[in-house]
Amino acid sequence: MESPSITRLATSLCCICVLLSFTTTVINPVVALENCKFPAIFNLGDSNSDTGGYAAAFSQPPWPYGRTFFRMPAGRFSDGRLMIDFIANSFGLPFLSAYLNSLGSNYTNGANFATAASTIRLPTSIIPAGGFSPFYLDLQYDQFVQFKSRTLKIRKRGGVYKDLMPREEYFPKALYTWDIGQNDLGEGFFANMSIQEVNATVPDIINGFSTNVRRIYKSGARSFWIHNTGPIGCLAYILANFQAAQRDSAGCSKPHNEVAQYFNYKLKEAVAQLRKDFPLAAITYVDVYSVKYSLFSQPKKYGFELPLVVCCGYGGEYNYSNDAGCGSTITVNGSQIFVGSCERPSLRVNWDGVHYTEAANKFVFDQISSGAFSDPPLPLKMACHRNASY
Repeated sequence: MESPSITRLATSLCCICVLLSFTTTVINPVVALENCKFPAIFNLGDSNSDTGGYAAAFSQPPWPYGRTFFRMPAGRFSDGRLMIDFIANSFGLPFLSAYLNSLGSNYTNGANFATAASTIRLPTSIIPAGGFSPFYLDLQYDQFVQFKSRTLKIRKRGGVYKDLMPREEYFPKALYTWDIGQNDLGEGFFANMSIQEVNATVPDIINGFSTNVRRIYKSGARSFWIHNTGPIGCLAYILANFQAAQRDSAGCSKPHNEVAQYFNYKLKEAVAQLRKDFPLAAITYVDVYSVKYSLFSQPKKYGFELPLVVCCGYGGEYNYSNDAGCGSTITVNGSQIFVGSCERPSLRVNWDGVHYTEAANKFVFDQISSGAFSDPPLPLKMACHRNASY
């Protein structure tokens, strides 16, 4: 017969086991959580995620842009799909229509406010007088506000157009994606600013970014997926124009990449502060820099070749020239030459000197969607605000 003390001990141990089991369940909620079911995506950014904004406002990227997937120009600065396309597809959503595109657009599952050549801060020179988009981040936010307001009015009015607009409840449940900042750095570099001078602009650039995230949050957004900027010093338009810059072991411009790294450091700091200020939001910082850099430092490991050499370009060590853009026709020794693409874009990293190939975009998406490069380390499909029903 067991003594009362042994019985009490066994009972206590059992209670401890139950408590430990409960505690484990609580501190590891990821195991029990279901995947997010975002009904819509709203994207803000530059050419890395532009699905037709620049094309609608200015001019369509010409053939052979779009050759790999769309088999025709599709408003994207690549031979095919971008990361935002793969993100949408992963949730079973259609490709995002550009907000500026008035023809054939369907906004039921979100909208894309990104345009190529966009910056976070107001640029000093604007298309057509200069090289940057007038639709910098403040204006993309204003467009979002107008889009949301008009969407709600159109749906209440009824008619054929209401079925092309997102439902009111989609806005707080949507995923808000961000990929912008590369052009702010590029603007400084090409304005003949020193590396130190460009670095000095970074805090103000990041402040402008944070301001717009705060404004979007206050409009009701709760789930944010924020890409940092890539290794700009590995892109041919930097390498060809700043040939005296120190190269690293991958052949990339070391000082230009160091500026990108500083930008990312300040961005991560800003995201940490945003989390403190908005504890109910799900704000994910995504390190695309590391993934993209691996394509330049270890291309063969991932099935790529000639990562610094442009697929669609002409001239010089990097097959890139400022005067011979992809899809253009140039005169060389009295002969007309069409600037076309390489035979196998699927093996290449750099598409046109500034942007990535579809194959590279797909590789980066596969890596970042796993959560291995995210802070917090959650996969894309679990990066949602949990206080609402998904």
